[in-house]
Amino acid sequence: MKTELNYINLSYQTHSQKEYHIPLTYQIFGKDLFTAPIILINHALTGNSNVAGDKGWWKQLIGENQVIDTNKYTVLCFNIPGNGYDHFLIDNYEDFTPSDIAEIFLKGLEALDIKNLYATIGGSLGGGIAWQMLAKKPQLAEICIPIACDFKTHDWLHAQCLVQKFLLNSNEEPLQKARIHAMLCYRTPQSLNDRFQNRYDKDNQHLESEDWLIYHGNSLNDRFSLKAYKLMNHLLMNLNTDEQQLEKIGARMHMISVDTDLFFPASEIRMCFERLKEKKQEVFYHEIQSIHGHDAFLMEYQQLNTIIKNIL
Repeated sequence: MKTELNYINLSYQTHSQKEYHIPLTYQIFGKDLFTAPIILINHALTGNSNVAGDKGWWKQLIGENQVIDTNKYTVLCFNIPGNGYDHFLIDNYEDFTPSDIAEIFLKGLEALDIKNLYATIGGSLGGGIAWQMLAKKPQLAEICIPIACDFKTHDWLHAQCLVQKFLLNSNEEPLQKARIHAMLCYRTPQSLNDRFQNRYDKDNQHLESEDWLIYHGNSLNDRFSLKAYKLMNHLLMNLNTDEQQLEKIGARMHMISVDTDLFFPASEIRMCFERLKEKKQEVFYHEIQSIHGHDAFLMEYQQLNTIIKNIL
């Protein structure tokens, strides 16, 4: 499955009062626009608009005869401006907030003449942006599925993003070092310990787990831009949807957590669900059971597919 990268040219003033020309890019999978229900996918921190097909990062979830069936739905995904997938990068990344990205996505939908969505689905940072979009336009979607995320960045996550910021601003291998630290937040001690069991690589003279971390650091450095990573970390660090606006959201809210998530703990997502349930009827909570932590939403496809199939 191949779809071309499409462009929408926008003029946008950020909340920090900076003027930008934004080449907002997107891809569409499945049915043509306005011939089927539209599902908007918001990508995660190092993701992009290529969600389906051979190299799609969510191909286990989206595609022909998958749970999000491209024979049945139109699947739309924007690139967060500055993620570099379309070669557009932002130097002054602190000019932007997640609220800005939400507004840019809403302007993108307006440019495409899309007034309503069947569903919006986002994992991690993408889910946080979905919260922001619905707070700004409460009747946008029938269903919202934020996965492994909350409507705001809590203190623990903010602290981890601060460490990321320090590493990204260092002089020697900043992206590799930041990615290695991030992997330890995306996974859990049990996940790493069970996988590697202190196995030692005699040729390289260090633990296999060290090889794995270095591989992930180098791999991201080969495919991702330092400027893009700084922006994405900044956005993750500053999710802050107005909680008073949440009860006005018209969509059925299906909040999915991971029981071992260190980034967005299940307990915090559950508390959000319980508070929102007091004020809004169609709010539901689901929990993925996994040893793998935050990354389980990209690994535990059998559980995630079952949950989403029952929602859609």
